[in-house]
Amino acid sequence: MSEPTQARKAPNEWWVGAVAGMASYIDAAALVATGIALAIYMGTIGLSPDHYGYLQSALGFSVAIGAVVGGRLGDTFGRRRVFLTTMTMIVIGTTLMTFGVSFPVLLAGIIVMGLGVGADLPVSLATIAEAASDKNRGKIILLSNLLWLGGIVSVVMLASFAGHYGRISGQIMFGLVGVMAALVLIGRLTIPESTTWTAARDERRAGIKTARAENASVKDLLTGPYAKPFIVLLAFYGLTNLYMNTNGQFNTFIATNIAGSTVEEFNRWALISMVVGGVIGLLAMRVIDTKYRMPFYILGGVFLVGAPLIMVVGGITLTTLVASLFVSTVGGAFAFEGIMKVWTQESFPTMLRSTAQGSIVAFARLAASALAAFTPALLINSGQAFYGVLALAVATGLIVAYVFFSKHTVTTFASEGELTEAAEPRIPAAATEA
Repeated sequence: MSEPTQARKAPNEWWVGAVAGMASYIDAAALVATGIALAIYMGTIGLSPDHYGYLQSALGFSVAIGAVVGGRLGDTFGRRRVFLTTMTMIVIGTTLMTFGVSFPVLLAGIIVMGLGVGADLPVSLATIAEAASDKNRGKIILLSNLLWLGGIVSVVMLASFAGHYGRISGQIMFGLVGVMAALVLIGRLTIPESTTWTAARDERRAGIKTARAENASVKDLLTGPYAKPFIVLLAFYGLTNLYMNTNGQFNTFIATNIAGSTVEEFNRWALISMVVGGVIGLLAMRVIDTKYRMPFYILGGVFLVGAPLIMVVGGITLTTLVASLFVSTVGGAFAFEGIMKVWTQESFPTMLRSTAQGSIVAFARLAASALAAFTPALLINSGQAFYGVLALAVATGLIVAYVFFSKHTVTTFASEGELTEAAEPRIPAAATEA
């Protein structure tokens, strides 16, 4: 390790967690703001329904592409260089979305913003994981989930107060995302490069054989021991996200077109569920780094499978929709995206960490986007059967992850810097501490 790396004072890990974790806030706020603001633009600047669909599709694909590319760049060129660039892209993209009045300008803005949002998440999570310790890594990673929830709440509340001002309403929403991105960019200037990544880079340059220095190729995710957790996490997050994405993207559609409710009535319940989610999220932070991680995962899994089954058994009504929403909120806190992030950060060495995270996020979002194209028709024609299939998908993903991670409670952080003579990559056996 070089002298500058040794001499550098490490920043407070909770400060790193808050500033880097704002990637999740920006992600959620950008996605929700886009859906609301573009609908407003349709009635104010002449945006057509086709344009609305093209822009939403472009956002989804841009986020997925950004996650894959950004994750790889973060492992290759360093965390800091990438997360400063991505936040700058988000500022530029939201500026175009705020002041653009033509479809080409809006398309350019949404692509730049989407690429930045997608690329930022895996690199920011790796930054958090590498700044934390084994005693608080899970807690600080789960902080990003609470920030994600805050992104949704802030935009929804803003829309409820300023949604009737016409085009300026949409500009305010995109402006909020842009201003927050600019503030986060300033905060990130205080965060140095990850010492873990710097050490791995220096070891590679010096030809020192350690797990983190040797395993830096994408093929290491597809062969050898790292392939197993990678495939498991693809299956777990990809399958559970099919249902959770349907909730986020279509619950208002279901409430108004099938359950006979109104936008205002359903979203009041949705806001209450977010408050519940915040409280349950704090509990998840307390148990994630302890021996109770898997028991709470099992409990969350039962809730997560039960949520779509409520719709199967009770039909699609406002009552069952709200009940399902609250049950999935509890289940998701312990057995969905948060634990996926923790497992991903623990399962891969430094030079593969953000590559793996970006690929897992991209796969899940592309799969959910493909299903979303058929979801409205499936809901209207065979809603209960559709939720039955989703329940099966969630159960499959949960079981796959449980079978693997109940037997492989390991973290690469404990010994990835140790010298190894083995040519093949290895995963160190360091059990999660209570």
